Amino acid sequence: MQVEIWSDVVCPWCYIGKRRFEKALAAFEHADQVEVVWKAFELDPNAPFARSRSMAEQLAAKYRRSVPQAEAMLASMDRAFAGEGLDVHLADTTGGNTFDAHRVLHLALEVGGPQLQGQVKEALLQAYFVEHRHVADPDVLREVAVAAGLPEAEVDATLADRDRYAEAVRAEEREAHELGSTGVPFFVIDRTFAVPGAQDVDTFLTVLRRSWERSHPQLVTVDPAAGACDGDSCAVPTA
Repeated sequence: MQVEIWSDVVCPWCYIGKRRFEKALAAFEHADQVEVVWKAFELDPNAPFARSRSMAEQLAAKYRRSVPQAEAMLASMDRAFAGEGLDVHLADTTGGNTFDAHRVLHLALEVGGPQLQGQVKEALLQAYFVEHRHVADPDVLREVAVAAGLPEAEVDATLADRDRYAEAVRAEEREAHELGSTGVPFFVIDRTFAVPGAQDVDTFLTVLRRSWERSHPQLVTVDPAAGACDGDSCAVPTA
């Protein structure tokens, strides 16, 4: 069973949703037969390399709130992170362009499959949200990706060639919209069920089980004793 997850590496709900999904997957009876693939989605494709304003100032401008109101919103999100065991201070993050980060995630999938891609994804989220590192910076991207298991030469080659995986990133972003996504995180299970947003653990677990049952229907035996043959003997139905 394959689970595709569209998300961005600077999206707070994407990190929270990742943790909730992981808890659901840990409780899923067939977790060892689930493949998770991360798909590209930029919250702001036109974002600059780095932003000059603080996160509170950016949020205040976006939602037409005061800076103190925006700071309160960020603190509320910090509490949501804490509920998932993550020590995050969103006010200390800055955002920025994530196109190269998504290209590196494509490299990880090609080099090491879903497992390595998952490791790089987690490392980038950790770097941005917990360590407050600027993941648009090529030096930071290189260090984080290599530490997560990617060959340094491959990372350097990808960062040096702006066209490498560029169309793959854009294609996945178009695909998200075609599938009905209006935001991220966006989970698609076996191309059968779509789950928008950072849902609770029970919701994810229910969808995983429903998808499994749909693709692995059980054979129901109505009456194993009536008119059946076993080897050289037969059970004869009684009146």
